[in-house]
Amino acid sequence: MLGGLKGTNYEFSTSNPMWRASLDTLDFLPLATVDYSGGVIITDWYTDSSSNQESIKISLRFLSNDVRSESLKITVHKKTCLTNQNCKTIILSNTKIKEELHTTILRKAALLEKESKKKKKK
Repeated sequence: MLGGLKGTNYEFSTSNPMWRASLDTLDFLPLATVDYSGGVIITDWYTDSSSNQESIKISLRFLSNDVRSESLKITVHKKTCLTNQNCKTIILSNTKIKEELHTTILRKAALLEKESKKKKKK
């Protein structure tokens, strides 16, 4: 009646190594938006104790479920406030934190994927 049966592949967030690795890596930050079906994780603004005038916000977009470098897009926003009303926000590109996050998430995802494959063989 509806055109036949179609196969659908549902992958839950707990079985997606990129998703799990990202959440593990960002666990020290407060999260503002976490949307598995949309493939987005956005942190809230974070300020460390060394600077009350600067804060960062990190956005992760999942472009694929594959554990590959091009499957993940990371954007780091930096907000600098001279006063509560005078803030400037910029997107940081090619920063150390972006590179470290990308490397850490991919490394953890690869390990999680390897563990998952071992469990499936048993």
